[in-house]
Amino acid sequence: MTTTHAPQNLVTSISDTPVPSPTTSDNAPNYLRLRGLSKSFGDTPVFQNIDADIVQGEFVTLLGPSGCGKSTLLRAIAGLTDIDAGEIEVDGEIITRLPPQKRDIGMVFQHYALFPNMSVRDNVAFGLRMRRVAPRSRRERVEETLALVELGDHAHKYPHQLSGGQRQRVALARSLVTRPRILLMDEPLSALDAKIRQHLRDQIREIQQQLALTTLFVTHDQEEALMLSDRIFLMGQGRILQQSDAESLYTRPASAEVAEFVGAYNRLDARAARRLLGQHVDGRKLALRPEALYLMEENGQGYLPPNPGPACTGLIVKRQLLGNVIRYRVDCDGMTLNVDTLNRGRRFLRPEGSQVVVYADVDEARVL
Repeated sequence: MTTTHAPQNLVTSISDTPVPSPTTSDNAPNYLRLRGLSKSFGDTPVFQNIDADIVQGEFVTLLGPSGCGKSTLLRAIAGLTDIDAGEIEVDGEIITRLPPQKRDIGMVFQHYALFPNMSVRDNVAFGLRMRRVAPRSRRERVEETLALVELGDHAHKYPHQLSGGQRQRVALARSLVTRPRILLMDEPLSALDAKIRQHLRDQIREIQQQLALTTLFVTHDQEEALMLSDRIFLMGQGRILQQSDAESLYTRPASAEVAEFVGAYNRLDARAARRLLGQHVDGRKLALRPEALYLMEENGQGYLPPNPGPACTGLIVKRQLLGNVIRYRVDCDGMTLNVDTLNRGRRFLRPEGSQVVVYADVDEARVL
């Protein structure tokens, strides 16, 4: 087979990759401002010097592994956790020292926190009662909000009569009915099964867009974050590592730490970089996502990337079905590569043990 050589100097260093400005593209005024927020439990820092600006109506996800400080940061914004330093500002008002009930912020927790002895209608109305909203207005807003979350027919039921997804929608309605300035959601989907989680995820986004409600959503699920968000704040070890839209976070990670957390990467040494890209990368490691590698049969059947590197002949040692994606593990000249291809049916599956030719898309390579 003819070897195709890559153009020189096309591999992009993650550290040299321009990362979009953390503000949104329409230059809307900032609605929620976090300045120098820090929190420790005893001698253990939880988050340090957090700075962020969020515009009105924006959906921002705090993404990161367990223990990175994202839930504590959310609780600090809600007023449920005191901070050690910094300021929180909403719509020009400093709310740092206000109690939770004075902040006009709604919060949805992971575990519903519904009153078991109250009906759906009464659970949703509870916040309005505490605010002494007039009965007629209260009824109208409750019915309106239950319709919004598609629970109007379940208003008379009690929490134990509902599914997990329905209970989480009651919790969402209870937060929405008070018409908060900001909605905070702390891993609200993590306790649900996959199908219900997907449906409720889509519903949350539709409602948020319909109401143009400024929303902060906490999750450790990368797929949730990528699908839901206007922007993602990726957190690690109590810091925001990158603030950007989903596409930029995935394709232009600001650091090796970000690259390793979001999605999957093939981490290859300098020899592998020369073999797959035809380039020298000064001893650093190459990062290449599985979908940036292409498989071809030895007879030439298959697809070439837009900007292919040199060919590398290898053997499929493992095949994994990931739903609409097939992941092949290929032993290629002593390198182990994960290659993702679209699942186009059984006729296109390549068996384990078959020989293939691997090409890398040079434009998608990053140097860690």
